[in-house]
Amino acid sequence: MAEPTRITVRGETDYDVVVGRDLLGSLADVLPSSTRRVAVLHPGTRPADAARVAAAVAAAGMQPLLLPVPDGEDAKTSEVAASCWSALGRAGFTRSDAVVGVGGGATTDLAGFVAATWLRGVRLVTVPTTLLGMVDAAVGGKTAINTAEGKNLVGSFWAPAGVLCDLDSLATLPAVDLAAGMAEVVKVGLTSDPEILDLVEAGPTAALDPGGDVLAELVTRAVQVKADVVSADLRESRPGGLGREVLNYGHTFAHAVELLEHYRWRHGHAVSVGLAYVAALARLAGRLPDSDARRHLDVLGSLGLPTSYPAGRFPQILDAMRIDKKARGDQLRFVVLDGIGRPGLLEGPDPTLLTAAYTEVSKETP
Repeated sequence: MAEPTRITVRGETDYDVVVGRDLLGSLADVLPSSTRRVAVLHPGTRPADAARVAAAVAAAGMQPLLLPVPDGEDAKTSEVAASCWSALGRAGFTRSDAVVGVGGGATTDLAGFVAATWLRGVRLVTVPTTLLGMVDAAVGGKTAINTAEGKNLVGSFWAPAGVLCDLDSLATLPAVDLAAGMAEVVKVGLTSDPEILDLVEAGPTAALDPGGDVLAELVTRAVQVKADVVSADLRESRPGGLGREVLNYGHTFAHAVELLEHYRWRHGHAVSVGLAYVAALARLAGRLPDSDARRHLDVLGSLGLPTSYPAGRFPQILDAMRIDKKARGDQLRFVVLDGIGRPGLLEGPDPTLLTAAYTEVSKETP
């Protein structure tokens, strides 16, 4: 990928997602010259990424404020958000200043929430450095933190001014995290762009090569799908049809797993199991052909992703799924497939189907 690709997300304020290499020089393009201070939120364990962003900020004549935050979901708490607000207050941040989130999806979620809530909203730029962050969390304008009761239950919609997906940052990403991020890529392949599945099936090793053209195309395709969906349904309020809910394919079960595991599981691993679960559920409900359900397992397995969960925990999983954001009252709602690339809704499924699907993914014997 010689030239960066720009993908526009339409909404109340349009913005571009740029996918390419060596992109940090573009940071000044999305930060107006009136910006004086820029808070750079970043995982404390990856200071080099933050240092490069801070250097780009300084080169543009702005003052960087480095704010290290915990790794992963540990960053998405009210306590961490409050510490960031305090830092902005002490530094005198005004509405003409900006927040940049550098890191994985959890960091960009937190940065977005901080930007959305400080002075009722300041400029936000996200620089995702993980595959998961590039194709999921950093695109779409949804920001959130977690509570003890569940994931992403407190948040707001706040569109970034721009998103820079620098593929060079994937070269230093641990292989397990790169593979985990592929769960979200496979998800949109299953729901919206089957060519993604073809690319992965043709060469799983090439799909996981951070310097290769295949992964670059997969990222671009996944971002394009999300941009199209978000542009059509910014706030999950589109009447009729699935709208933005299609992006939650596999996530009802995945979020329940994350809650039960106290966020020790990687998000992509939970999503992978969630995809296996919802494929089983749709097949048992007579919605998804057996061959398409098997394709879920084969594609995920080829990437080394998990497709099963320990037996004996379904009551806790069910309780966690009932507080999912997609539930309506006491009725569970699942995004399912009627075939590859044909998403739909399954509302209020029979409890026996829910249990049977769990039996399949947990390797229980009836």
